[in-house]
Amino acid sequence: MLQTTYPYYLGNEPVAANTDLEVTDKFSGEVATRVAMADAAAIDKAIGLAVDAMPAMRAYPPFKRQAVLEHCVKRFRERYDELALALCIEAGKPINDSKGEVTRLIDTFKVAAEESVRIDGEIVNLQISPRANGYHGYVKRVPIGPCSFISPFNFPLNLTAHKVAPAIAAGVPFVLKPASRTPVGALIMGEILAQTDLPKGAFSILPAHRDGADLFTTDERFKLLSFTGSPAVGWELKRKAGKKKVILELGGNAAAIVDGDQGGKLDYVVDRLAFGAFYQSGQSCIGVQRILAHASVYEALREKLIAKTKSLVMGDPKNEKTFVGPMISESEAKRLAGWMEAAVQAGARIVAGGKVDGTMFEATLLESVKRDTDLYRKEAFGPVAILERFDDFEAALAQVNDSDFGLQAGVFTDSLAHAHRAWDALEVGGVVINDVPSFRVDNMPYGGVKDSGLGREGVRYAIEDMTELRLMVMRETW
Repeated sequence: MLQTTYPYYLGNEPVAANTDLEVTDKFSGEVATRVAMADAAAIDKAIGLAVDAMPAMRAYPPFKRQAVLEHCVKRFRERYDELALALCIEAGKPINDSKGEVTRLIDTFKVAAEESVRIDGEIVNLQISPRANGYHGYVKRVPIGPCSFISPFNFPLNLTAHKVAPAIAAGVPFVLKPASRTPVGALIMGEILAQTDLPKGAFSILPAHRDGADLFTTDERFKLLSFTGSPAVGWELKRKAGKKKVILELGGNAAAIVDGDQGGKLDYVVDRLAFGAFYQSGQSCIGVQRILAHASVYEALREKLIAKTKSLVMGDPKNEKTFVGPMISESEAKRLAGWMEAAVQAGARIVAGGKVDGTMFEATLLESVKRDTDLYRKEAFGPVAILERFDDFEAALAQVNDSDFGLQAGVFTDSLAHAHRAWDALEVGGVVINDVPSFRVDNMPYGGVKDSGLGREGVRYAIEDMTELRLMVMRETW
């Protein structure tokens, strides 16, 4: 179970400033623990400590950064069950999915430990004309400076890890604001980091209400802001961020295409589509929201997908048989239910699910959804998927692109030509062939285009954002 209270971490140190933030069990609705909440003064102090820590972090050698990350891996393994249960309680994530996220947390820190000792530079050949004869160029990567991180509620361990682990590997101090609905995992991470010899001020982890956390965005002492969350909030933060570099990992309404040659593989395809659409109650920015099936396989896929959707167990996320747990809040469930009802009024049909009770939203499949409805155009971020047919592969690609978002897409096909055509044509950050867009491995470049964001995560790519190129030119003789 969770501790009664948790401190925040200010300049590497636990501070039990108050117990102002109530964290609820998302299934029962009861208060599960209370967490210290940072005010503007604490945030300002944390930023100052991060600035002061910058010289020591620059001097902190790669092998020591690696040792910190390896310590975290060891402690995460030792506290695996505790981390999984905390995630299950604070996020309402089914326990099997929670265990999977702890595994990914470990993977991300392992990759960062490996990358921390291979942040290399290059030699640049400057002798491109007679005037540069005898000159040599050398480039290295240096830490960008103090970084501001804002992480979301839906993957409170792994998406936090994708900010924290590269920061340690790159040698940058950071101040993290975890989601106020799910701060516990990040605070356990802080407890483990506090056991290391990171320079004082290297990290602060400060839960704070959104309306009191402007300094995370506006303070000019930060050299980078990395935000994961909703598009509306993310683009507004970018507008306010000033001169600092901004990395945004935002939303999507990801599509999966099922080609006409998949008739003999529909059981696999359906299993993956159901997982992609409904795991952790659809609260994933790369969850399958739109399913486009070729007319030749549409009816068979529809029948199998309806049956699969109806078979998914909904209930207490602590039960290992549960696949669909609660949404993060009743207000989110009501918002999605309103979109669904509006789509039905416009002509859509619910073919599976559709019932809503508090935070519990059945896995729901619809067809004949009009393309101008919120349910189709916006990010559902809940256990709802839309099924539609197509006749022409090029038209299906155009249909996927008819979106304000572009995070990832999935294509089930045996055609190498179709796979490459999708890779060329789809306006997304990543194309996954023969699996759902929800697939992610933690060392791959991950991020979107259009309203889905700016920049890429994946440890090596995040390290590149958290470092700057510095050139030295040397004249051979003078």
